[in-house]
Amino acid sequence: MIEKTTMRIEGMTCTLCTIIIENAIKQLDGVINIQAGYANEKVNIEYDNEKISLSKIKDKLKKSGYYLYDLDEKIIQSSNKRSEVTMLRNLVIISFILTSPMIVMMILNGASDCCISFDILSKSSFGKLVENLRYKTLFLHDWKLQLLLATPVQFIIGSRFYKKAYFALKSKIFNMDVLIVIGTTVTYLYSLYVSLFGAKNASGMKNVFYESSMVVITLVLFGKYLEEITKGRTSREIKSLIKLQAKTARIEKDGLDKDIPIEEVKQKDKIIVKPGEKIPVDGIICDGNSSVDESMITGESRLVEKSIGDEVVGSTLNMYGTFKFEATRVGSETKFGEILKIVEEAQNSKAPIQMLVDKVCSIFVPLIILISIATFIIWYFIILNGSSYFLSKAIMYAVAVLVVSCPCALGLATPTAIITGMGSLAEEGILIKNSAIIEKICKLNTIVFDKTGTITTGDLTIDEIIFVGNNSAKEKEKILKLIAIAEKKSEHLIGKAIYEKIKNDISMELEDPNNFKANPGRGVIASYKGNEIIIGTEKFAKEQGIYIDNQLINLMKNKGYDYSKTVIVAAINNDCKCALFITDTIKEGSKEAIIELKNKGIDIVMLSGDNKQSSKEIGDKVGIANVISEVLPDEKGEVIKKLKNEGKIVAMIGDGINDAIALSIADVNIAMGNGTDVAIEIGDVIILKNNLIAIPSVIKKAKKIRRKIVGNLIFAFIYNIIAIPFAATGHLTPAIAAVTMSASSLSVLLNSLSLKKCLKNK
Repeated sequence: MIEKTTMRIEGMTCTLCTIIIENAIKQLDGVINIQAGYANEKVNIEYDNEKISLSKIKDKLKKSGYYLYDLDEKIIQSSNKRSEVTMLRNLVIISFILTSPMIVMMILNGASDCCISFDILSKSSFGKLVENLRYKTLFLHDWKLQLLLATPVQFIIGSRFYKKAYFALKSKIFNMDVLIVIGTTVTYLYSLYVSLFGAKNASGMKNVFYESSMVVITLVLFGKYLEEITKGRTSREIKSLIKLQAKTARIEKDGLDKDIPIEEVKQKDKIIVKPGEKIPVDGIICDGNSSVDESMITGESRLVEKSIGDEVVGSTLNMYGTFKFEATRVGSETKFGEILKIVEEAQNSKAPIQMLVDKVCSIFVPLIILISIATFIIWYFIILNGSSYFLSKAIMYAVAVLVVSCPCALGLATPTAIITGMGSLAEEGILIKNSAIIEKICKLNTIVFDKTGTITTGDLTIDEIIFVGNNSAKEKEKILKLIAIAEKKSEHLIGKAIYEKIKNDISMELEDPNNFKANPGRGVIASYKGNEIIIGTEKFAKEQGIYIDNQLINLMKNKGYDYSKTVIVAAINNDCKCALFITDTIKEGSKEAIIELKNKGIDIVMLSGDNKQSSKEIGDKVGIANVISEVLPDEKGEVIKKLKNEGKIVAMIGDGINDAIALSIADVNIAMGNGTDVAIEIGDVIILKNNLIAIPSVIKKAKKIRRKIVGNLIFAFIYNIIAIPFAATGHLTPAIAAVTMSASSLSVLLNSLSLKKCLKNK
């Protein structure tokens, strides 16, 4: 059986770790797909549980230096995350304490050189102060002291770099840790060689460079510490969503009320909710009534009246009344849990541009190593004529190239913007399942709307029922009962409306039909105790051989079609019994949304299974000229195919089972959150708000996210284009290179965080 799971990763140090993780897991038999994310430290795994277990996947990654945790292990996760940040902080402090004497030495040497260069050493009090301090700290130049300070920094504090570099090389991947290890180890070993075998200079000191490796390790660690803190902020939207959940539930047990942790709630538990309390899980009200604020889920600010038989959604807020409900979905199966899952999977998904960046990063580090070697060769053998006196200078320039080159900025450019953007959209009731959809949304030029439940509210009203012939009240009641029984299992909005209307009007018990077959977009055929019941459009009824007299046809036109009403014909045992006139209203904001989309240059098409006249009336009211009516579900799919064949990038917006085919064919499929489970399952984008005004907002915000990604990538590329030549030409010391490397990653992270504010602006 194929399963999908999202897990937390521990142990990543740079973006190239994602490639190591993916390569390690891909090798396992039974793993179908794997996507690892550095920015949010999660991995999406799709696998066949009959061939491989999660424990084997965990063991494989453990051998590569990484650890997996279930997302449900919240306490373990947060504890591990805090301990990682705390450990980094402590290492930075210890490393800084050991390195600070070397930093003081470097500062005094630099200040003294500046004074000599400007010839102010003997003329200013500052120059005299610098020279005096430098003289008093000459003991810091002692190679024995430097070796004593540098060794724990290099091999104890820096052991994390060696460990990760080992696992990276074992996986045949060159990552940032490899660069740091090569650069600092070469510097340390060269200094050690000079310490043991080198001659003293004119000042009686040896030309060692322990401070360079120490400062690089300290600054890179400090950069990683800041990066971990900032990375935590990129996913704070998810954390804030999780905090909106209720922590406990008040269940009724043995006649007593008892508060229990939400994790212990089970299906069919009876839960009591009082005014001002959050509803803990999904369920059906069995006693009482209230008004509920569902804005956290739907984005709609109006209160929703709830009574016995109505569904309530976990994490929404009960406002006024006290009620009791039976739990139907708990834990991650609740609607709120599904939303969290969709957002987390989307945040961890890779946009096409990110896959290109991953390929660039995989060859980036080997290229940098070659540039570093070339830098050493050119400086030492060509520019410095192979003089051993200048060997240290050539080494320092080569090391600076290794240190300054940071693939992390490139690797962070896309995922950090995706995480921030997806989280912000989720807070507004807009769920995008996969980041690859963002690029498609930005290119849309045609949007196809379903009519019922999408442009219209789907809150259907049965205005009138016209019976054929002179039927007694008892006969009419029998006809209505058979119609309601036939529609009882219908998933279509029209069928549900007919069932609810008749159920409320008659007091008879409504049983299930003996047989039921839905013809999406047309109608239903059912049987009950020897009666065959056919309910559907005029066209569908005629296709089934049902005769409709001219008088009823004229009434259907004059009282229905001419007023934008949907007309449904009902026949029992091949005899037309009645026509039902159904009214739907246009959603608030539909017209405004369509006008805004047209102003953006997007072509609008409306599809409907309804008759031509009713469909055209609705189209005229909202400003859609291109209306295609009387289309069946598979025909809706053909319309989408035709538009795509014309070279158009097409989005389909729908809410029902009859939209499923068209949704699956479209380049981008958008499901309204009030629709069926099938439409929501297929949808790339889910609009939890029952309002089309969110559609132009999605397009606008997708473009903002894409611009931020492109901006991050441009910055990262420009940084490397400028920094590498500067280091190779001897204009950057290893210490300054370490500062610029850390600054580049932090700049990308902070730029991505600014996206949250940008998305909130209209």
